[in-house]
Amino acid sequence: MPDEARLEQVGNGLAPVTDGWFVVNARDAAWVKHDRFGYRCKFDMDGRVASARPGLEPTMFGEIGYTLAVLEPGKPTGMYHAEEAQEDFFVVSGECLAIVEEREVVLRRYDFLHCPRGTRHVFVGGDAGCVLLMVGSRSDHGGIVYPRSDVALAHGAGVETETSSPRDAYAPFGHWQTGGEKPEL
Repeated sequence: MPDEARLEQVGNGLAPVTDGWFVVNARDAAWVKHDRFGYRCKFDMDGRVASARPGLEPTMFGEIGYTLAVLEPGKPTGMYHAEEAQEDFFVVSGECLAIVEEREVVLRRYDFLHCPRGTRHVFVGGDAGCVLLMVGSRSDHGGIVYPRSDVALAHGAGVETETSSPRDAYAPFGHWQTGGEKPEL
C-alpha cells in the first residue's frame, strides 16, 4: 500500500519531496513564473521546482504530468511544438487562442482539447487571460519538435528555424523563476 508523500515548502509553495499519495490545494502548491510565458503550478516536483531548494531531487510523477497554467492576456504558454505523446488541455476559466495544426481556435471556459501524439500546438491568453489545465504523458516518448509556423510567429509563440531542442527553442527567453508572487485564483 502506498505511503502518504511528505510535502515541504519549496520556492513559494508546497511540493512532494517523497513518493506517495497526497492532497494539495493549487493555491498552496509550488508555482513558477516566467515574464513571457506566465505562471505554472507544478503538482509534482520537476527540476525547476527542485532548484528552489538546493539538495532536493525531482520527484516527478512517473506516468502522467499535470500542470495548471495561468496565461496572461496576449502571452503564449510556450513555443509551438509537437510531442510524441498524447496531451490534453482543459480551460478552467477565461479564454485563450489555441493554435493547432496551423489553425487558430478560440477555447472558452470548460472547453477540452485533445491532442494525439504529433499534434502541433500552443496557446495564447485571451483578453482577460486564462487558467488552463495541461495533462501529458511522462513516458519516454521519443521527443519533441518545434516546427516553424507563420501563424505561431504572428503571436510570438513560434521559432524562426525548426528544432528538436527545447534548449534552442527557449534560448532567447531566460529561465523560469521560483519564489515570489503567485497568480490570483
